[in-house]
Amino acid sequence: MKLQIRSPAFGYGEPIPVQYTGLGKDISPPLEWSGIPAEAKSLALIVEDPDAPVGTWAHWLVYGLSPQSSGLAEDQPKTQYLAGGARQGLNDFRRLGYGGPLPPPGPPHRYFFRLYAVDCLLDEPPGLVRSKVLAALRGHVLAEAEWMGTFQRPRA
Repeated sequence: MKLQIRSPAFGYGEPIPVQYTGLGKDISPPLEWSGIPAEAKSLALIVEDPDAPVGTWAHWLVYGLSPQSSGLAEDQPKTQYLAGGARQGLNDFRRLGYGGPLPPPGPPHRYFFRLYAVDCLLDEPPGLVRSKVLAALRGHVLAEAEWMGTFQRPRA
């Protein structure tokens, strides 16, 4: 079975509901995954916007997720550690945890939710930035899956 990730809150390529954005409650959407390779020792999740004016913008970094997990419930706490010991990094808003879409007014942006199954524990401390998480993943990714939603900030 192939690694898969999805959100029951929105379809692939569909708009992300406003409660999961910076214009709403700014809470993380529910995520579900399956098909974790048997040899995976941990999982990592990176949520990013490649359409940001300053380049790819990291919205959420989670690493050290258990390979036995099957997803994340809606509204994860914005703390260093999640239930089960997973760690959260600093998003590009310079905050721990999920930071929802909040693009400038204009065309829709795409938000990629990428799940990585890795062959090591990723026992890094909380608070890593995107470049450090990607460096820790390098050479250890067994499988990768993505889910994508869009969000467009209305013009004033």
